[in-house]
Amino acid sequence: MEKLVKPITERNTESQFFGIIVAVFCVILTLFLVTLWRRRKSAGNSILITGLSDAGKTILFSRLLDSKLISTYTSVKENTGDIVINNHSLRIVDIPGHERLRYKYFDKYKSSARALVYVIDAVTLQKDIRDVAEFLYSLLSIININRHIPILILCNKQDQTMAKGWRVIKTLLEKEINLLRLTKSSQLESIDDSSSNAFLGKIGIDFEFIHLNMNVQFAECCAFNKDSDSIADIQELNMWLKKII
Repeated sequence: MEKLVKPITERNTESQFFGIIVAVFCVILTLFLVTLWRRRKSAGNSILITGLSDAGKTILFSRLLDSKLISTYTSVKENTGDIVINNHSLRIVDIPGHERLRYKYFDKYKSSARALVYVIDAVTLQKDIRDVAEFLYSLLSIININRHIPILILCNKQDQTMAKGWRVIKTLLEKEINLLRLTKSSQLESIDDSSSNAFLGKIGIDFEFIHLNMNVQFAECCAFNKDSDSIADIQELNMWLKKII
């Protein structure tokens, strides 16, 4: 039986067609990888520093960028700057703590957030516990639905005698958030309407941070210390940043 042999021109045509398919695939793959690289480069590189007014956010911001103390005042807009950690460039964003501004600027930067630092005044916490817990509740609800980014609850002003440690603060926040879960209905005062139906923790069990489907850690710091310019005052924050990069 004679073997059927395709003409050379037909084989060349098939080879050319296959080559075109491979080339198109490579172009599409290259465009996809370039787009992915650009998105990663432009998004997900911001460390958001937030919390109530007078918690020490702007001083903390200056310590991260310049390792020195500055005189600060209540911020009316965000402060931004770049630092390098583990050979990665990060954008540090200090978000105003005023209740009329905090959600506006969080909304502006939340899509590019790599992580969130929630700064607490460890001295005045008991007086401000309701506001501190409610703002944190809103942020956790938004992050729980949109992006599970790492969160550090940073207990500042540990150099002061009346400052509470992170374990006490954690317990106080858990009790207050548990009360908030009971009092809040289907509407949550936040910047994202989709978070209004969010439920933090486990139904039927008192709230604990370990019940959240996200990485929430606590640390202590002293952003402002006249007796020392050492970065040791914010060492726990620096260590946390290195771990999440």
